[in-house]
Amino acid sequence: MKYSVITFGCRVNQADSLGFEQDLRGEGAVASAPEEADLVVVNTCSVTATADQGARQTIRRIARSNPSARIVVTGCYATRRPEELAALPNVHCVVTNDDKARLVPVIVRRQNGELSTSERFGEGDGSCGAIVEPGVAGRTAYTLRVQTGCDEQCSYCIIPTTRGLPRSSAPAVVLAEIERALRAGFKEIAITGVHLGSYGRDLTPRSSLASLLQMMAHLESESPRRGEVFRISSLEPMDCSPTIIDLVARHGVFAPHFHLPLQHASDAMLARMSRGYTVADYDALVAGIRDRMPHASIGTDVIVGFPGETDEDFSRLCSYLGASPLTHVHVFPYSDRPGTAATAMQDKVPPPVIRARAARVREVGRRLVTSFWQRQIGAEYRALTLDDGRSAVTGNYLKVRIPPGHARNEWITVRIDAEGEATLTA
Repeated sequence: MKYSVITFGCRVNQADSLGFEQDLRGEGAVASAPEEADLVVVNTCSVTATADQGARQTIRRIARSNPSARIVVTGCYATRRPEELAALPNVHCVVTNDDKARLVPVIVRRQNGELSTSERFGEGDGSCGAIVEPGVAGRTAYTLRVQTGCDEQCSYCIIPTTRGLPRSSAPAVVLAEIERALRAGFKEIAITGVHLGSYGRDLTPRSSLASLLQMMAHLESESPRRGEVFRISSLEPMDCSPTIIDLVARHGVFAPHFHLPLQHASDAMLARMSRGYTVADYDALVAGIRDRMPHASIGTDVIVGFPGETDEDFSRLCSYLGASPLTHVHVFPYSDRPGTAATAMQDKVPPPVIRARAARVREVGRRLVTSFWQRQIGAEYRALTLDDGRSAVTGNYLKVRIPPGHARNEWITVRIDAEGEATLTA
């Protein structure tokens, strides 16, 4: 059987899709383009209306170009609105997030491959897939989900509904998966979760993300020959503790790269978003990281056009970002998500204003990126080659073009010459 996996959204979805790849290969399936596949798995996101639209458009396009394909849809949109997706052409099955782990074994083993959208998967249907190697689905790093679910109540977010309560993988399971990935040849492992900072709180005995990271640092001290790097995915500001910052600063096994969603630089907006911290709290956090690690990459997410956002609120956001030590900004124009508290809020910002504000913040973000690159010129870093070996990424998330001559997934040393450009050194 030929298969294709299409992924929308966050690194958690990327990790889930990597699991699909492993399960499919373990069943003897062969990867192919969507236009030629017998089975197409579409792993959806639903963080914005745009994400929903993108999934629908992709499914329709696959149905037109490959009418014989069996399309299986999963992910957050599939969990939130399964009936909408089930009505699209060639969709043979809609699988909620709760059933993701059993998706591939069940579908592959059903001879006719057709499941009703209401059918539930049995607990005994799971299997352990074959670990993939670097380069599968274009991935050089291995994305490892250690946690899923969230019980925070951010007023704009539908994810607690689509992902459920927090559930963590036991430390022994995480460490075993890391060992599998390293044996398969991966040199960088991205640690991710829906609410990564809550890792371990649901376990018995209780654990924590800091404790897990300490175990990972200990792995490297036991086997320094491998030279692997762990990259920590998005962390909520209140979860990025001094212990975690210290671990990243002291251990070369961790990439000096933080992603800390700010969401807004107006305390009034943060309160309406139910974020649980102030701008001053956030500013102190990123300033502390910058003091410890001047070369670190510190990215963020912001929402523009949230209900009630005034011109003054927006001006504060732009002013803060422009003067901050942040290095890159992901901009999310506000989008109503039915079922969230924000949907019922008054003083909605008109869509044209939201679009204009998003464009302005993106311009601020481009200036932050350029400023960070300029500060790195002349610095030398270890980098991991990507794709066809003509590009590489450093620990502090600088993606650079390099001369040919290297394969994917090799450690090299580069000197930063300009934005996007580097020279190979020793």
